[in-house]
Amino acid sequence: HSVDGYSKVGSYTGNGSTDGTFVYTGFAVQWVMIKRTDSTSHWQIHDTARDPHNVMGYQLHANENAADASASAYYIDSLSNGFKLRMSHAGQNASGGTYIYIAFAESPFKYSNAR
Repeated sequence: HSVDGYSKVGSYTGNGSTDGTFVYTGFAVQWVMIKRTDSTSHWQIHDTARDPHNVMGYQLHANENAADASASAYYIDSLSNGFKLRMSHAGQNASGGTYIYIAFAESPFKYSNAR
């Protein structure tokens, strides 16, 4: 489940454009996993550990035993308040496609205590 300032679970509808769908999470995204629900697709993971600067282009498939892949077909921007798809790849942003995701914050801070 979603935890304010730490994680967000939700869904979105793809628009099929390289100026893709923006998904609001309320925090800068460090890690996101996306799965299309209305068609066959992989569980696709993007993170800022392998791509410390925008765009996140490396992708792992959680349901496969394969190396990560990088291509402009997989581009996602990590923004200060969510993520934005930068491709029309059917596995992440097909026009009218339905997707679920879970995202984790880069710097969870809402309930942190100062030292």
